[in-house]
Amino acid sequence: VMTLPLKFATGLTLLVLTSSPGGSYPNWWCSLFNADLALSVSMTAISTILSIVMLPLNLLLFTRFSYNTDVLHIIDWTALFVALSVVIIAISGGLYCSANFHSRKFNKYSNKLGNAAGLLLIIFSATVTNTGDADTKIWSRHWSFYVAVAAPCLGGLVLATVLSTLLNLHRPERVTVAIEACYQNVGIATSLALAMFEGDDLNEAMGVPFFYGVVEAVFVGTYCLLAWKMNWTKAPSNAPLWQVIFTSYEVLEQEDKESMGSEVNLSDSANLEHMEERNENGFLTTYFNL
Repeated sequence: VMTLPLKFATGLTLLVLTSSPGGSYPNWWCSLFNADLALSVSMTAISTILSIVMLPLNLLLFTRFSYNTDVLHIIDWTALFVALSVVIIAISGGLYCSANFHSRKFNKYSNKLGNAAGLLLIIFSATVTNTGDADTKIWSRHWSFYVAVAAPCLGGLVLATVLSTLLNLHRPERVTVAIEACYQNVGIATSLALAMFEGDDLNEAMGVPFFYGVVEAVFVGTYCLLAWKMNWTKAPSNAPLWQVIFTSYEVLEQEDKESMGSEVNLSDSANLEHMEERNENGFLTTYFNL
C-alpha cells in the first residue's frame, strides 16, 4: 500500500482484507484435496477468535503508517464486528453439529449448502465490482492494483510452505498451513466495503476482495494439484482426479481406525470370556460371552 500508487478505497480495503482471518474456503480446499482438514478447521477457528482483538490492532497500526492520518473514523466498526460474529457463530455451529450429528448424509448436504453460499457471494462481488464507470471495472485497473492484491496471497503461500517444511511438519499439515496462511476472509472485506464506500469508491473497493478471491482460487488450486501429485496429501497421487475430489480419505482413514478398534475390542472381549463343550457326536462348540 505504501509502495504502489493505489487509490484510497483500494488501499484501505486491501489493509482490511489482509488483516482479516481465514474464512471457510481453506477448509473447503483442504477437504477437496485431502489435506489435514481437522487442522484447517482448528486454525480457522483460532484465527477468527483472535481476530476480534488483532484485526482492529492491525488496522490501527497499518492505516497510520500507510496514510499518516487518522482513517479509523472511516471504518465501520459495527459492520466489522458483525461480520466477525457471523463467522464465529458459523464455525461454532459447525463444530457443534459435527460433534453431535454423526451422519455422512448431513455432512454432505451441509457442505453443498456452504459451497452454494460461497458461490453466491462470488457472483455478488463480481456483479458489484463490474458496475459503474469503465475505470472501476475489474479488467481496466492500473497494473499496481493487480500486483498489490496478488502479492500477499502468493507470498503467504510460499513463505508458509517453506517454514512448515523447515519445522518438519507432516506433509498434509504443510499443505493445510500454507492454505490457511494465504487465505483471507473476503466476506469481511466485502461487508466493510459496502458499509464504508459509495459510488465509484464502492466499485473500486469491491474489486479488491473479488480479485483476491480469484487469485486465491488460481494459486491455491494449482498448489493443491501439485501437492497431491507430490504425495503431500492423504489422497494417493495415482488416483483419478475425480476420485480424489469426491472422496474424503481423512474420513475413510478415521472410519478404518474406528473399525479396527472395534475389531480389537471384540477380539479381546471374546478371548476373555468363552467356554467350550462337545456334543454327543464329538463336535467341539465354542461359546463367546460378549
